[in-house]
Amino acid sequence: MKQPKICVAGSANMDLVTSVKRMPIPGETILGTAFHTFFGGKGANQAVMAAKLGGEVTMLAKVGKDVFGKQYLENFKSYGIITDHIGQTAEHATGIAAITVEESGQNSIIVVGGANMANTPAEMDDAKAVIHSAGAAVCQLEIPLETTQRFLEIAKAGNVATIFNPAPAQPLPDEIYPLCDYFCPNESETALLTGMQVKTVAEAEKAAQTFLEKGVGAVIITLGSDGALYVSKNKTLHVPALKVKAVDTTGAGDSFLGTFAYFIADGSDVETALRNAVKASAISVQKAGAQTSYPTYEECNFGS
Repeated sequence: MKQPKICVAGSANMDLVTSVKRMPIPGETILGTAFHTFFGGKGANQAVMAAKLGGEVTMLAKVGKDVFGKQYLENFKSYGIITDHIGQTAEHATGIAAITVEESGQNSIIVVGGANMANTPAEMDDAKAVIHSAGAAVCQLEIPLETTQRFLEIAKAGNVATIFNPAPAQPLPDEIYPLCDYFCPNESETALLTGMQVKTVAEAEKAAQTFLEKGVGAVIITLGSDGALYVSKNKTLHVPALKVKAVDTTGAGDSFLGTFAYFIADGSDVETALRNAVKASAISVQKAGAQTSYPTYEECNFGS
């Protein structure tokens, strides 16, 4: 069976995770219940998810010449991810994310970009052949916006399916929207980008029209416990979430996107890709961490 090819441009962060019974209020000191380090970063998470399903994944990223950077390169290789286009810099530390997780599974995250923010558009140009060879090209906003945009431009010029996760949300230039075959925010990112309330599926569908008007091919809004909503000019589809007990929601959206990218690169139809992505993300929230919680293809038991 031929492996689907996925190219991911994005971040590689070391997640520093503290478990607490509840979040502290401003100025308060509380006792945590546990501390762990995990490999994270939206781009790397999405790449690992696609690789764990069996995809041939190339990562375009940058890490520091430090302990975390060395460990991260080894981590990528352990999943079979191609690291030819991962640079190292002595001028910046490897990116980190400080994550606090409540007993309920909800989390808050502070990201320090570090080496991720040294990733340049020129490095995307250097990877043009790899990008053009992919069946899906995935990116986010934990690297410089101009680098993400250049990645999308190259992928679009090569007729590669482009999947853009605008996270963390920030103002976007109008010219980036038509580069996106699939524009994939969550509820809060949708609200920030549109100025509209997004608390229900109906509100999400209304907000999605704003992105379609800006030129994206289709919109996929992840809705947490409400699943995911797909909206294009010709089709609207709501895929409900599976009912599971969440242990840790960290990286669930990345699990969704990595799975979606895998099946788009595999040539699957959008509905199949969406349903499989919802299932994989539901499995992921039942374990702690991001990449460590991601299931393999066999564990997902797709189609059942």
